[in-house]
Amino acid sequence: MTAPTGTRSSADLIRAEEPVLAHNYHPLPVVVARAEGTWVEDVEGRRYLDMLAGYSALNFGHRHPALIEAAHRQLDRLTLTSRAFHNDRLAEFAERLAALTGLDMVLPMNTGAEAVESGIKVARKWAYEVKGVPADRATIVVAADNFHGRTTTIVSFSTDETARAGFGPFTPGFRIVPYNDLAALEAAVDETTAAVLLEPIQGEAGVIIPDDGYLTGVRELTRRAGCLFVADEIQSGLGRTGRTLAVEHEGVVPDVLLLGKALAGGIVPVSAVVARRDVLGVLRPGEHGSTFGGNPLAAAVGTAVVELLETGAFQRRAAELGTVLRDGLADLVGKGVVGFRARGLWAGVDVDPAIGTGREVSKRLMHEGILVKDTHGSTIRLAPPLTITAEELRSALGVLERVLNR
Repeated sequence: MTAPTGTRSSADLIRAEEPVLAHNYHPLPVVVARAEGTWVEDVEGRRYLDMLAGYSALNFGHRHPALIEAAHRQLDRLTLTSRAFHNDRLAEFAERLAALTGLDMVLPMNTGAEAVESGIKVARKWAYEVKGVPADRATIVVAADNFHGRTTTIVSFSTDETARAGFGPFTPGFRIVPYNDLAALEAAVDETTAAVLLEPIQGEAGVIIPDDGYLTGVRELTRRAGCLFVADEIQSGLGRTGRTLAVEHEGVVPDVLLLGKALAGGIVPVSAVVARRDVLGVLRPGEHGSTFGGNPLAAAVGTAVVELLETGAFQRRAAELGTVLRDGLADLVGKGVVGFRARGLWAGVDVDPAIGTGREVSKRLMHEGILVKDTHGSTIRLAPPLTITAEELRSALGVLERVLNR
């Protein structure tokens, strides 16, 4: 990385944000100016190991050469046409993404929340046109403690009061059941159910991994009930857990797959709904759209991401280094860690509350050159780029042990 430019300090820049930037985030007090691979650098030139990777948007690290090259090459040719016209990059992106996921059709969007909103619309349309649910009576069953985004419709079925309070009235048509509870799910599904919408692993809740057999049970239940299984793999997908998709750990193929974040390697916003042909086929011209969805730049970078995943190298790397992560965290249990959940290069770590909140521990790690982010209470999340080395991972775990045992 080259030396940072500019004369404003981190403190100056943080103060400058206060009067002009909406306070919808509470970031750690670090101002990143440069990044390469697994490392970022602040405006003063201090280096940090990134153990968050943009909530999995940076699965391939910062500025992966293949992705940067694809973006540069496309920037010199064409960036946007809107979907009013065809562009020469979109077909290959859709073909290769469908093949990677084992599904048939792709609806390209931009953000993860857009993918979820689109998936909800598609599921409802399918319910009316294919399943025969009476007009405006379709329901979607979701799990408590979910995180699918922050739009008005999505927070309508959140159980996080911070996300909901002050934003009503809420969108009807959702039933909330406990996560990892097949009996409760079965009781909530009826003839009006269009879909069951779940995260295969709940990320924001603290990397909550369901019991073995839960996803298989969801798949069997939705087939019996004649409704769709919609898997939100926006955080868990694209190599993070040691497989291309987290549902693959149980050999499950959903009807609808929601992807985002890592789909463009942290370069531009790219998301997608990927589904069976008879599901996405219910959409007709004018019923749904996006000016930027499927733009040539997004498609070019997204194709390069799919090409990286087609080799299987990143999935294998996440699986192998996931063992290092799990073993390292197991060694910390009783040494400031009271529990953890991990799959691949993704972990939720519960810190002894006597040591501090998740945010306090995150700040202490930041001062030691490690960037993580807290979630609820005294839980922190670890989700490093899949390009991290075993040495870097062990070093980060060593810093965590030091911070927890001072």
